[in-house]
Amino acid sequence: MDSANQPSKRHAFLKNSRNVMEVLVVKEVELQIQSLPTKTAKYINPSEVTAYALNRLPALYATSKRGWQRQLHRGKTEFHQKVATAVRQAIIAVQQDPLRAEDFLDFQDENAALAALQELKILLQDADLSWENLPNVIEQTLLDTLRGRITWRKSGTPEHEIFDWEKHPHNQRG
Repeated sequence: MDSANQPSKRHAFLKNSRNVMEVLVVKEVELQIQSLPTKTAKYINPSEVTAYALNRLPALYATSKRGWQRQLHRGKTEFHQKVATAVRQAIIAVQQDPLRAEDFLDFQDENAALAALQELKILLQDADLSWENLPNVIEQTLLDTLRGRITWRKSGTPEHEIFDWEKHPHNQRG
């Protein structure tokens, strides 16, 4: 196997698989925290409870819609009681932990990167845009714009303010 292809294949796996157990645990955490007295519930961090419970349960990954449905059914039937118990134990554990972390993981950079990619999808009008194909898409868009195949209008600008390379001063031959 070509080592240059390994990172993209590994990334494709991460992008195209989901753990059904995460969905089941999050729902159970919400249910159990809602059933607690308000005074108690406000001191419980759902993320801590979720992580604690997930670390005590098996992962149920799926890569297709059919696989998702199968794993979801399995999780709801075979693991329902184990999920409920793990969440109950997690709530107790995070309440009693004197060393509770106050420095939670921060996904701000990751979320900002995803938001930027989403904006680029709109701007470049390419729903299939990804970090892997971004350089190629930008290169092709620039070439198409240079050749006059693309006119560009920033969202929010009036229709009459379309950027046209053919009329742009830098394209005028002197």
